[in-house]
Amino acid sequence: MSGAYRIKGAGRLTPARTARFSFDGKSYTALQGDTVASALLANGVHLIGRSFKYHRPRGFLSAGPEEPNALIDVSRDASRRQPNVRATVQEVFDGAIVSSQNRYPSLSFDVGAINDFFSPFFAAGFYYKTFMWPKAAWHKLYEPIIRRAAGLGSAPKEGDTDQYASRFAHCDVLVAGGGAAGLTAALSAAKTGAKVILVDENPTVGGALRFESGTVINGQNGYDWAQSVLAELKAMPNVEVLTRTTVFGYYNHNFIGLAERVTDHLASPALHEPRERLWQVRTKKVIMATGAIERHMVFANNDRPGIMLASAARTYLNQYGVAVGHNVGVYTAHDSAYEAAFDLKRAGVKIAAIVDCRPNPDQKLLDEARALGIEVLAGHSVYDTAGRLRVTSMTVGRNGGSGKRKIAVDALIVSAGWTPSVHLFSQSRGKLKYDAANQRFLPDVHVQDGVSIGACNGTDDLSALLSEAAAAGGGEVAVSGSNANTWTGGMIGAAEGAG
Repeated sequence: MSGAYRIKGAGRLTPARTARFSFDGKSYTALQGDTVASALLANGVHLIGRSFKYHRPRGFLSAGPEEPNALIDVSRDASRRQPNVRATVQEVFDGAIVSSQNRYPSLSFDVGAINDFFSPFFAAGFYYKTFMWPKAAWHKLYEPIIRRAAGLGSAPKEGDTDQYASRFAHCDVLVAGGGAAGLTAALSAAKTGAKVILVDENPTVGGALRFESGTVINGQNGYDWAQSVLAELKAMPNVEVLTRTTVFGYYNHNFIGLAERVTDHLASPALHEPRERLWQVRTKKVIMATGAIERHMVFANNDRPGIMLASAARTYLNQYGVAVGHNVGVYTAHDSAYEAAFDLKRAGVKIAAIVDCRPNPDQKLLDEARALGIEVLAGHSVYDTAGRLRVTSMTVGRNGGSGKRKIAVDALIVSAGWTPSVHLFSQSRGKLKYDAANQRFLPDVHVQDGVSIGACNGTDDLSALLSEAAAAGGGEVAVSGSNANTWTGGMIGAAEGAG
């Protein structure tokens, strides 16, 4: 196995297929299909970077493209280097050379961290007054230092030896997102004879089904169902499936921009293959199935390495077979974190406690937690955490109470609920409405010929989501979610691009 945190029998990667890579000069073993993030977590590495201003230690927050912390430098050799790559989406390839950024001389000992000690003196805007005097010092002292400190990664000095390509395409329907909603909509549209392009930024389709463990669709495990639909779509001559492809722009008259990562995951790309391909697509209809993004909980020192979203922990476990810790704490204001805790517990990971700031969580969740031997502290909050380069404990207390309790953890997963991913819809000039009951913004007025479905449209129930997606495609698809009560792929659990 590749790492002390890799769980035998968990995940969907093949243990016999390994790859070697290095991180900050140290060599590690990964499994083919790992991201840099999952491979490092498998080896117990949580520290991945430093914050921009105060150089505080940073770890992985997510498992997808919404990652704010894990920016790395990736190279194959001295002439092919790419800074500011998200470790949560960069797939490991044999021989990859990965380096952390924004630190000196090393990640664990960064002299820039002295800024954190002087943070009380660095109030927002302090530099507007500080660097005005003496006037002569600006060009010789202040400006050179500030320019060297600006940014995170360092730009390559060598010329880019890679090739890039572009392609123009036309279709009847473009589906953004390959989760349950996106797959259903694409299949529905394809069965009408329409020319369909299905786009997903992940290497595999499935969206939230990649980390869901209990979802059943048409009698199949949710992930297996997604792969069967993918196979059906690929066999249809009127369908184009683009994975590792990001929809980055929704412009006037249904003009869509796509960025396809063609060879970034390969150890030895073919000479004739481009590194990336730009797609410029004109489509009659756009179906947005872009899912939802999990929210972080707010508490003191919630940025320590080892503190991450519950959906991320679940993805690392169920997709990559990696436990984010051996003694994991949970802090939540939403039901979906319980499912993450249950999955980890069943995989043999100790759950220190589930801290729920709500006074009355769902009784079914409490009963299941009790059956698994997990302590639930309802009506409590996490007030602080400890640990320098990795979280070591959380301080917990009753809401409004005076007594505090310190609980040892080596990882803390959090969930404050889900925010529909409406970025693409908003870029199309669509107008949002506020859903006061669920405290979220949802698509309202579509300016162009497009439709939002699934989690990004606020559709939480699995059966309703599948029906909505089939209708959006314009055809009929026999789909049914047989266990909608355990589905967390809508507002509860879809990831960006999941649907």
